[in-house]
Amino acid sequence: MADFLTDNTGQIVQPGIDMQPRDVARRLVDGDLASDGVQFSAEVDTAAINTDVTVFSKTISEVKPGTLLEVEFGLTAAFKAVSSATADLIWKWQARDSGGTWVDLHTAVTESNIGTTYVERTRSGYFALVANFDALPFDIRLILQCNELNEGRAKVKNSSYVRFMYKPS
Repeated sequence: MADFLTDNTGQIVQPGIDMQPRDVARRLVDGDLASDGVQFSAEVDTAAINTDVTVFSKTISEVKPGTLLEVEFGLTAAFKAVSSATADLIWKWQARDSGGTWVDLHTAVTESNIGTTYVERTRSGYFALVANFDALPFDIRLILQCNELNEGRAKVKNSSYVRFMYKPS
């Protein structure tokens, strides 16, 4: 009988192939086709004043868990007030090792007097890995709050993506 190597889940691996770093890209939003090719996640509204609401959340997972080596984000969301021209919104993207403690991907952004027409905002680039965000699988989310009752609204654009390099465990 030939010798073989297994990973920590008992699956047979091929040395030099299965344990090599992998480069993966994932689109975050999908849905029905649109006439202009632009798709968004469902709209999410705030309720209570100055209270975080999760606009979008997704778990990024692969067949095998692993260690993240590098992560790049391209995250675009659209924001507006439902009916108030004076509403202020605060939003930020976060990530974490699946089920762990959330890590801010950037400082919170304040949109003063956002108005009732959607405005798109993008955060993109590489993120330096830190404790609580350095392994697969991982979660990503967008949170939003508003200074007026039931006024904040947001959605995530289909051009949003995460690209990462990881080494299977």
